[in-house]
Amino acid sequence: MWTKWDNVKKGIGWMFKQDAPLLFNPVPNFLDLADTYSKYMWMANFFYTSVSGKYKINSQNAFEIAVKSRELYFQIAEDENIDFDLTRKGAIQIFGNTADFEKAKSKKDWIENTGCEWKELSKEEVFEVEPALNKNKVVAGGIYTEADASGDIHKYCVNLGNVLSSKYGVKFRFNEQVKDIHGLDAPIISTDKEDIAFDKVIICAGVKTQEFRNKFGDNFRIYPVKGYSITIDLDDETSRNAAPYVSIKDDNSKIVSSRLGNRLRVAGTAELAGENKEIRKERITPLVEWVNDCFPEINTDNFITWAGLRPMTSDMVPIMKESKRKNVFYNSGHGHLGWTMAAFGAKFISDLIED
Repeated sequence: MWTKWDNVKKGIGWMFKQDAPLLFNPVPNFLDLADTYSKYMWMANFFYTSVSGKYKINSQNAFEIAVKSRELYFQIAEDENIDFDLTRKGAIQIFGNTADFEKAKSKKDWIENTGCEWKELSKEEVFEVEPALNKNKVVAGGIYTEADASGDIHKYCVNLGNVLSSKYGVKFRFNEQVKDIHGLDAPIISTDKEDIAFDKVIICAGVKTQEFRNKFGDNFRIYPVKGYSITIDLDDETSRNAAPYVSIKDDNSKIVSSRLGNRLRVAGTAELAGENKEIRKERITPLVEWVNDCFPEINTDNFITWAGLRPMTSDMVPIMKESKRKNVFYNSGHGHLGWTMAAFGAKFISDLIED
């Protein structure tokens, strides 16, 4: 979770660094005052959450959702025979200095109470758990969650979609834009093609969720926070042998890596720039440099770049509830933890509707 005072202080220092983990331009955009207002309000709420002491309870809730989601993903994949390059080797959060490591260790008791396992590693133990990590990497210690896993979200969703349509009769309507949700009791969705009446509607509209929030007057705020990733093809045997199987979370650079079969995905950075989807070279370069630093034998000549808009709430808590508008529900705002939390979010909303 990002909503802690340390991150606010770091964010101020990063404010004008183009390669910083968090990039926020405080200068108003006079060509888009609506976005400027939304950004300022989101940041004000983020600041309030960071100083109001809600970090612990929000983090506990996030860990609980993550643990429940993980088991749901495994169960669905097993029941429906879904392949998604699953790697069950755990995850290590590494720390570059002793002070940050000691702060993290102080959270051990309350994080373990959420059902999330926690094992502290010395510098030597970090390299034992993931021997591919460069021995020259500055590491003070690490935290290992052995039950963690990684997988390809795109593969999972495509294969799950095929199962839903072929086995359960689910109908997907692609290339159709929702223009409005209206009606008295049963909600009516107006698209760019037709009007359709439903008993219940769940809004999972990503960063566009805010538009429906504005219409219905619900109390939350979502803003697009752009994240970047690279996916490296491990084309040669040397690169495959040099790539980690354990997921790595670098606390200092805020960069994470996951092994996806014969690919390595590396993600990081957060950029508050409205709905700008431009992939900027200066944001990709730190990801490539991180790989070269941590795993120098991996060939980084061949990789795919990506940038996406994460629908983030200002307190990092996802919106999973009924709207003020009757029979309309939200399942959105999971931000950078969308893949981590989505399975439980779907079950939670399903149970809420059934009740």
